[in-house]
Amino acid sequence: MFLENTVNQKEQFGWIEVICGSMFSGKTEELIRRLKRAQFAKQKVEIFKPAVDVRYDEEMVVSHDANEIRSTPVPAAANIPILADGCDVVGIDEAQFFDDEIVRICNDLANKGIRVIVAGLDMDFKGNPFGPMPNLMATAEYVTKVHAVCTKTGNLAQYSYRKALSDDLVLLGEVDEYEPLSRAAYYKSMQRDKLRQLKVNDAEEIDSKDQAKDV
Repeated sequence: MFLENTVNQKEQFGWIEVICGSMFSGKTEELIRRLKRAQFAKQKVEIFKPAVDVRYDEEMVVSHDANEIRSTPVPAAANIPILADGCDVVGIDEAQFFDDEIVRICNDLANKGIRVIVAGLDMDFKGNPFGPMPNLMATAEYVTKVHAVCTKTGNLAQYSYRKALSDDLVLLGEVDEYEPLSRAAYYKSMQRDKLRQLKVNDAEEIDSKDQAKDV
């Protein structure tokens, strides 16, 4: 459970909150909720997202259910400290797309007394820890893992299964490219994909041998 820090004027340090999970789990929705509460409290808030994320809008951070908040797109994590000067709260969406420098920057901001709220995928489509997220989770005071609902079983989903035929680590997409799956459903889907790929490779090998014979 996430509990916001008790205000202690004697302690001038901030803290880091990480919201993580699979695609369609409500990460951005929860990030926006916390940031809007801070804005309502008249705190100075700045929100950042990677410039590559233009799925819904070039500037707005937008959740899958169309909730949104204005943000500043940045090409690299190094741009954040200057733009965050004088803030009470800093929000960062899609943190997995930033370079490893984001970890040091988040800690530097927290050490200056800023509340840092980070949202991102904890695993990539292969089920591996994604980018700087593991280190952010390790250094954060609060980690909230949210879940989607598995499209195959109806159970809690923590994996982002890629339906699109691409092996690129970064592939921006929505329901046409990804679906949230439970552990069992994800394992079965990955095994099916491996078997399908083996059949394709075998067919290509046979075709290559036939062509060699014709020559």
